[in-house]
Amino acid sequence: MSKFRWNTVITVALLINLVPFFVAAQSSQSKRKGEFYFSWGYNTEWYTHSNVRINQPELGNYYLFNHVRGHDHKGWDEGLFSKALTIPQYNYRLGYFFNQAKGLAFEINFDHTKWIFADQDVRLTGTLNGSSKPVDTTIAFNANNGFYYYLNNGANFLLFNIVKRWHLYEIPSGKIKVDALGKAGIGPVFPHVENSLFGLKNKPDFQFGGWNVGVEGGLKATFFNTVYLEFTNKMDYARYDHLHIYKGRARQAFGTYEMILNLGFTIPAGKKIK
Repeated sequence: MSKFRWNTVITVALLINLVPFFVAAQSSQSKRKGEFYFSWGYNTEWYTHSNVRINQPELGNYYLFNHVRGHDHKGWDEGLFSKALTIPQYNYRLGYFFNQAKGLAFEINFDHTKWIFADQDVRLTGTLNGSSKPVDTTIAFNANNGFYYYLNNGANFLLFNIVKRWHLYEIPSGKIKVDALGKAGIGPVFPHVENSLFGLKNKPDFQFGGWNVGVEGGLKATFFNTVYLEFTNKMDYARYDHLHIYKGRARQAFGTYEMILNLGFTIPAGKKIK
């Protein structure tokens, strides 16, 4: 078994064994005004088409890839126990319910999503090599032809969310609860940029890349007031500027539809409620 697989198995086993301790700790405490929570899971995405604008002043290149198709790269569908936990498209949530009665929380919401410029015949318009003559042509965009463009170590959406929770159902013992969730927020994007255009490669790196806004809704099932599963659907709009390419910058914007499944834990906090 590989090192990554062993690390993943050990991590999951530790989390499972910690659950009884969390449950025991919660059952011995009075209800409190607030609640911290943390969750981890995986996601899949579908993207709108987008335009990728290229600006390379030293090369005299100012052009646009029109109506580009992009796709994700799940990773988790290739075998979760065969690689590190942070390699697939993952996400985490860290939040605090500051008003339990009204179901209001603040949340740090991060999605390690991946956006890949799909192999395709794409229309290129603009100017090349300092020529004053406009270009309108079709390019075979693929690695064998000297072209690739990845936000593959993350398109990386970070949002600061306000969360609203609505209680839907609870069994008489209170050991299982089902809630509906609504979330909305805004924040920066921190993509990892790797590309080659006409065979000219950039230096792959992470960077501050722009901003995004998102809304999210879903269901949350909580067991023993401690462990929960959360399934949500999310809509996000991200705008990227000044992305690093060879001797220049690129910019683009796209919308995302995302499906997310997380496993989480809650910890009571704040003043006791009598």
